[in-house]
Amino acid sequence: MGGRVTGGRSGRWAVGLVGGAVALSLLVSACSTNSNNAGKNTTQGTTDASSDSASSASSSPSASADNSASTTPKPTPKPVPPAPRLSVLPASGATDVRPAIAAKVTVAHGTLRDVSLLSSSGAHIKLRVSADKRTVTTAQELGYDRTYTWSGRAVGAEGRTVRVAGAFHTVAPATVLHASVNIGDGSRVGVGAPIIITFGGHVTDRAAAEKALTVRTSVPTIGSWAWLPDDGGQSRVHWRPERYWKAGTKVGVSAKFFGVSYGGGVYGEEDVTSHFSIGRAQITKADVRSYRLVIYRDGKKLFDFPASYGLASDPNRNTHSGVHIVMEKFPVKYMTNLAYGYKNLPEKWAVRISNNGEFIHENDGTDGVQGSANVTHGCVNLNETNALAYYKSVLYGDPVEVTGSPIKLSASDGDNYDWTVPWATWKTMSALG
Repeated sequence: MGGRVTGGRSGRWAVGLVGGAVALSLLVSACSTNSNNAGKNTTQGTTDASSDSASSASSSPSASADNSASTTPKPTPKPVPPAPRLSVLPASGATDVRPAIAAKVTVAHGTLRDVSLLSSSGAHIKLRVSADKRTVTTAQELGYDRTYTWSGRAVGAEGRTVRVAGAFHTVAPATVLHASVNIGDGSRVGVGAPIIITFGGHVTDRAAAEKALTVRTSVPTIGSWAWLPDDGGQSRVHWRPERYWKAGTKVGVSAKFFGVSYGGGVYGEEDVTSHFSIGRAQITKADVRSYRLVIYRDGKKLFDFPASYGLASDPNRNTHSGVHIVMEKFPVKYMTNLAYGYKNLPEKWAVRISNNGEFIHENDGTDGVQGSANVTHGCVNLNETNALAYYKSVLYGDPVEVTGSPIKLSASDGDNYDWTVPWATWKTMSALG
């Protein structure tokens, strides 16, 4: 009985204890957890809670930031505008600059303001400003042996400013040569007229001089420059067409010699120009065997005069064969030939056709043989009436084609033998090939 009681009690107690123990164990375990490991678990709990909270908190703003970034671009820093960038020609410090070139200042990323170019002589150089105000160029030629100094400014975005500065020096020639053209502005000349440029001295670099030459015509005209031997130490270059000019052609000659080096420190003094026109086509046929002088104008016979040419039996008195041109004319020309006994002999209505003493002129002393014999000293003699008519009809450059004489016109006859040179040969006389 007692055993059962005990056992019963024990069982009940045991059960109760077990239950209690379990409860206690759970309680203890719970207490143990909350007490013995309080710091650790609290820390862990705090850390976990904080981490979760931080994760939650940080993930939310992060998501918010990401969302904000995806919808609103971050502001881009404003770029700094470039400063004006200058280009100056000739370069600052340059020397031996050709004064004929255009000096200029150009700017990128800005505009030019108050730019000036001052000469060492104190002169302000005329300048040309481009419409966009980004380029300033000289509008006049500079001078020899001068220093030129730039001043001014270039202004860019936000008022960024760069100074325009720098200086250069032009070439100092040892000598300058004057040049002239034989046909003046507004002249009217014949269809055989050559253009002749004469220099005041010797030109060594002929190619450089020839590159500065231009001939423009109102109708297409084939022609070429040719250098003839110096005359009295002066260089000369001639231009002629391949064939006679076409009547009515307008011609412009430009020789941009200023600043051109002729070699040896010699430079061109100035530019030379001329504008003229070709008149009617008048050509004189002079066959010494015919004893006639026949003049054609625009293909039609204008005059047919009896004439007397140079004495054929004396080579020194022949009228030379070849294409002459009318060079100049005189109401009265005083002629001298001491070898044949005359000096300062006046001859009327004298038209020069070469520099060897050949003229077409009046000579009443040969009136009786004009049209039948050649007795002159090389000139072409006409009577006074015919000589005056011829004199009035001619222009500089009218061709006079002499034929039938054994002596030919050549370089020894002076500076107007251009038409005696074959075209193929003439072209080789250019310095430019």
